[in-house]
Amino acid sequence: MTIPAKAWRGVHVASALPLNDDLSIDYDGFAEHVRFLAEGGCDGVTPNGSLGEYQTLTPEERARVVETAVQAAPAEFGVMPGVSAYGALESRRWAEQAAAAGATSVLLLPPNAYRATREAVVAHYREVAQVGLPVVAYNNPIDTKVDLTPELLAELFHEGLIVAVKEFTGDVRRAYEIAELAPGLDILVGADDVLLELGIAGAVGWIAGYPNMIPQSTAELYRLATSGDPADIAKALPIYRDLHPLLRWDSRTEFVQSIKLSMDLAGRKGGACRPPRLPLSPEQTARITADTEAVLAKGYK
Repeated sequence: MTIPAKAWRGVHVASALPLNDDLSIDYDGFAEHVRFLAEGGCDGVTPNGSLGEYQTLTPEERARVVETAVQAAPAEFGVMPGVSAYGALESRRWAEQAAAAGATSVLLLPPNAYRATREAVVAHYREVAQVGLPVVAYNNPIDTKVDLTPELLAELFHEGLIVAVKEFTGDVRRAYEIAELAPGLDILVGADDVLLELGIAGAVGWIAGYPNMIPQSTAELYRLATSGDPADIAKALPIYRDLHPLLRWDSRTEFVQSIKLSMDLAGRKGGACRPPRLPLSPEQTARITADTEAVLAKGYK
């Protein structure tokens, strides 16, 4: 298979995974969701990320999720599976599975079983890079306790191990340092509530949560935020202000439940999560419901 150039760019939705009442996976519903996101103007999906609850899936389920996404994806629609695992060898196996299924790139956390050293991080990315698919690094030191600093990202990039980074720290200042140390390394927005800031700073992609609910409006917001045209930034700002109370939920511990609830309210199938995630509290449910209904009332879709 020929991988499209820069296949990791644009809006890749960290796809939520619909479940049946018994918490088994609704594969048909997931395939329909992939098509819905494509029709809504998004550029790809990222299955088997945290939003896709990959930690709770069996190996058979995890493989079938990738295969379902690839089969449902229309032409030129990217599939960037998460291939994170406790060990580099397991991550490599998931990258090999993604390649065999027809994925266009992969998303990879650093080792997350312990606070890995620089040497261990580099070795981890070397192992997965051997598969040959473009590797997007995922920097989430909040959860992994391993920080892919600008200096470390530059080392990985200059060795040819990664093509981009999903930046989730929320520190938008890093975009400028990354660009200085690793010119050519693509920065992808990693948290919904810093979209405009990182778009202005030069991001060329967004691995996104809330497009699961309103793909058309969020895809348009991304295009405006990243065009480099001051007139587009002026158009983006009121939209961003309208959406920001909702986008903030993507950076909170309950982001999976939050986005699934918002999907339900928008007429999409969000539904329940697998343990260990628990249902939202009544107070959280009320706040997310209010934030979601406010966005829907303004016509965002």
